[in-house]
Amino acid sequence: MAGMEKSALNSDCCAVNLVLGEEKKGHLIPNGNGHQGVNGNLVGGAGAGAAGGAPGAMPPVDKVGYPERETWTRQMDFIMSCVGFAVGLGNVWRFPYLCYKNGGGVFLIPYMLIVFAGGIPIFFLEIALGQFMKAGSINVWNIAPLFKGLGYASMVIVFFCNTYYIMVLAWGFYYFIKSFNATLPWSTCNNPWNTESCIEIFRHDDCLNGTIGNSSFGNLTCEELADGRSPIIEFWENKVLNISDGLDQPGVINWELMLCLLATWVMVYFCVWKGVKSTGKIVYFTATFPYVVLIILLVRGVTLPGAYDGIMYYIKPDWSKLGEAQVWIDAGTQIFFSYAIGLGALTALGSYNRFNNDCYKDAFMLAMINSGTSFFAGFVVFAILGFMASEQGVDISKVAESGNWTSTSPATNKPQAYCL
Repeated sequence: MAGMEKSALNSDCCAVNLVLGEEKKGHLIPNGNGHQGVNGNLVGGAGAGAAGGAPGAMPPVDKVGYPERETWTRQMDFIMSCVGFAVGLGNVWRFPYLCYKNGGGVFLIPYMLIVFAGGIPIFFLEIALGQFMKAGSINVWNIAPLFKGLGYASMVIVFFCNTYYIMVLAWGFYYFIKSFNATLPWSTCNNPWNTESCIEIFRHDDCLNGTIGNSSFGNLTCEELADGRSPIIEFWENKVLNISDGLDQPGVINWELMLCLLATWVMVYFCVWKGVKSTGKIVYFTATFPYVVLIILLVRGVTLPGAYDGIMYYIKPDWSKLGEAQVWIDAGTQIFFSYAIGLGALTALGSYNRFNNDCYKDAFMLAMINSGTSFFAGFVVFAILGFMASEQGVDISKVAESGNWTSTSPATNKPQAYCL
C-alpha cells in the first residue's frame, strides 16, 4: 500500500512540474475553459475532473470545450494568405490616387510615419492576439469578454466588404469573358448600347492647338468633340451597369453579369471549403498572380507614349501639402484600409499559426510588402494614365481626377482598367 501511495505521489509531482514548466514556456493558453495545450487540447477545463481518479490527482488531458485548431501546413501558407488578403484594390488604385492628390512623393512622409506609429503595431496586435488565443474574431475576445461586441461588429463589416468586393470580381470576370470576342465590344461605337455622343477617336489636342480650328473632323466640330463619350465608358455604364434614370426605375436584371457573380461565388466557395489545408495551397496562385500582372503592365506601360509624363506627375513632390490636415488624414485612412486592420480577418488567419511562431517578424515583413506594393502599383497606374492623357489630348490631371472614387479609384478610369 505504501508503495502504491509513493508511486501516486511521484506521478502527481511529475504532472504538476509538467504543467508549471509548460506555463513558464507560454505553451498553455488561457481560453476560458481552462488551459489549452500546444496541440489544441484543454487542461484543467470545466468537466475535466468528471473522469474520476485519485483524490488530489491532476485532471487528465481531455478534448473538451473548444475543438482542436488547425494549423498551416507551412508557415509560408500564412504569409501568402495575408499577402493575398491585404494586397488588393486599396493598394493598386486608392494609394496611387491619394499619392498624386496629396503632393506626390511628399505623401510618403506622413504615410511612413503612420505606418510605423500605428499600422505595424496594430497589424502585429491582431495577428498576435489570434495566434495566442487560437480563436477567430469573436472567440478571441474571451480574453476580455467586455469587448466581445467588437468581434460581432467586425463580422458585420466583413460581410458588407465581401458582398461589395465579390461584385468587383464579377465585373472583372465579365470583362475577362468579353475579351475573347474577335472585336472587343468596348472598342467600337456600333453596338446597341452606344449613344450618338459615342466617339472612337478623340482629337482634343488638335482642337486645343488650333490644328483643325472650328472645322469638322469626322463630321463633328471641336465643340461636339468636347462633349463626346468614349465607347469604353458607354460599355461600362450602358451595358455592364445598365444605369437607369433614377432610383424609382430599378431596370432589369443583367443575366450575363448575374451568372458571372454566381460563378465567382462558386469559385470562392471551393477555395475555402476544406479550410486552411486547401486555402494554403490556392493562395500561392492568388497572391502571386497580381504581381505578375503588375509587372507585365509596367513593362508594357513604360513603352507607351506619355508614360514618362504620367509617372513624373505621380511622384512630383509638392512640399506645401505637408501643412494640410487632409493629407495626414488620407495617409491614416489609407493604411487602415490597405492593411485590412479592424476587420478581424488578420486575427482569424493568425489563429492557425503555431503558438511559438515569430509573428513579430511576420507582421513587419507583411507591412513592408503591403506598402511596397502600393508604391509600385502607382508607377503602373500612372504610366497607363499618362498614355490615356496622351491619346485623348488632355492634361493628365483631368484623366486622374475625373469622377473621383473615394474608396478605390477614379470612377472614369475604372472601366479602362478592366479593359487593360
